[in-house]
Amino acid sequence: KAPHQGPHAIERIRVDTYVGMAFSNLVALAIIVATAATLHAAGITDVETSSQAAEALRPVAGSFAFILFALGIIGTGLLAVPVLAGSAAYAISEARKWPVGLGRKPEKAKEFYATLAIATMLGVALNFSPINPIKALYWSAVINGIVAVPIMVAMMHMTGNRRIMGTFHLHDGLRLVGWITTAVMAAAAIIMGLAAVF
Repeated sequence: KAPHQGPHAIERIRVDTYVGMAFSNLVALAIIVATAATLHAAGITDVETSSQAAEALRPVAGSFAFILFALGIIGTGLLAVPVLAGSAAYAISEARKWPVGLGRKPEKAKEFYATLAIATMLGVALNFSPINPIKALYWSAVINGIVAVPIMVAMMHMTGNRRIMGTFHLHDGLRLVGWITTAVMAAAAIIMGLAAVF
């Protein structure tokens, strides 16, 4: 049954990935251009607070810049928190071999839902901590960039292995692109580390 569903599921995932990546990169590019044209042009290169970040919207939104920024933060939070909490709950529960899935009733997957609730509460609690959210965003991105390298290496080995993936293994073109991407990520992490030391 699963192999029969595979091609359709992979095609759906492929379209979802392409659309999601296109929009996320478009948003990232808009953020880079907006902040470069406003904050960087004004000599502000060290953003410490969210109010400084909101200034990037002032040329476009005027006095509504802070309202627009706040709505963006709220929207991003509503979008990101369930995804991050859910992924943490799935990862921990599957590693512990607990019953998982939002399709299950809470009494059938108590540990999964407990992990989901704890992850959500931890995210909310960060708002009341003395941790600078801008620095937290920065360092989480740095850590993600470093941790991504060994994960990508493992993924490339697994997805190219016919014994593991069967008929769904990566073809040579995607494997080449994947290894190039992994090498670029590794080089960036090494250069960043050397720059920090020297």
